[in-house]
Amino acid sequence: MELARRGAKVGVLDADITGPSIPRMLGLSGARATGLDDMLVPVTSKGGIRVMSANLVLESETEPVLWRGPVVANAIKQFYSETIWGDIDYLLVDMPPGTSDVALTVFQSLPIEGVVIVSSPQDLVQMVVGKAVNMASLMHVPVFGLVENMAYIECPHCGERIEPYGPSRLAETAEAFGVSPLGQLPINPTLAAACDEGTIEDALPEGLLPNAVQTIIQVSELVDTSLDGE
Repeated sequence: MELARRGAKVGVLDADITGPSIPRMLGLSGARATGLDDMLVPVTSKGGIRVMSANLVLESETEPVLWRGPVVANAIKQFYSETIWGDIDYLLVDMPPGTSDVALTVFQSLPIEGVVIVSSPQDLVQMVVGKAVNMASLMHVPVFGLVENMAYIECPHCGERIEPYGPSRLAETAEAFGVSPLGQLPINPTLAAACDEGTIEDALPEGLLPNAVQTIIQVSELVDTSLDGE
């Protein structure tokens, strides 16, 4: 959303096939992707973000996705290669947690320039981050860095930061696996409610995670420069 606010043309491929929450967050509940010449046409959010998700091709957003691994993999490939994304600057892929078939399919089938790993401030999560970093390394996919979610909550009365899950482990975890710390996200009931209501584009404050956004922009510019020089 921050990229779109800066004037970039953005697409989002919701690769969380069994838990596709992106359409609802962006106010697209009930919307349906259309077809054109055997291709899918993504649905565009209020803020101009083009979205393709399993929930945009199902009859109901509560309809369960009872698909086996190969079917899920084919759906992700179709959402990428058989969707009319148009002239976009960035295609962001939202993946489910873990190193499942989905991650393997995305890494093997899509031209991924890099990944941002999301963690939380718990010691146990370091192990999960390690798996994600090592998988990316095995697949020769760069890790842009690490974002720590649910890092703290601000007291609405005095502004004090409270750490319900304990002290931040962002710097420690990033150093342990040789990746860059890209920032923290708080627990924010207002933003959670906006996700439920489909108004997150309006509610999300500007300038959130500036290091993560800037890293994505810089990498994209480097890739464009490299392609121009070929």
